Amino acid sequence: MNKLRELRIERGLKISELSNELNLAGSDAVGKYERGEREPNIHILIAIADYFNVSIDYLVGRIDVR
Repeated sequence: MNKLRELRIERGLKISELSNELNLAGSDAVGKYERGEREPNIHILIAIADYFNVSIDYLVGRIDVR
């Protein structure tokens, strides 16, 4: 999820900081999402989209408009 990485970096967040903000158990979960090693479930996608105030379609690369 390249968009996730871009959004995280724009906010100046470390992977562990974003994981804490999203209340994710593993501090490397966000890193795995960014590297494409793991797919977030719909509940996590919603949390990420809400946190960054973007659509899920934007997060998954279906559209380019935030």
